[in-house]
Amino acid sequence: MFPEYRDQISLLKTQDAHFARLFNRHNELDHDIHNMEAGIVPGTTMEIERLKKEKLHLKDQLYTILRKTRA
Repeated sequence: MFPEYRDQISLLKTQDAHFARLFNRHNELDHDIHNMEAGIVPGTTMEIERLKKEKLHLKDQLYTILRKTRA
C-alpha cells in the first residue's frame, strides 16, 4: 500500500500512535478478508463487504495523513 510513501509510513508508524493504530487495523482487515475469501475462516458475503468498506475507509484516512505530513 502506497509504495511512494514507504519511508514516511515507517516513520509515522513509530512516531504517531493514531497512524500506527489505523495502519495495523487496515492490515488486520486485509488478513481477515483474505481468510474469509479463501474459505479458511467462515464469513458471509455481507460480512466481507462490510470489512472491505471499513478497510477502504481506513485507507482513505491513512492517505489523508500521509498527504498532510508530506507537505
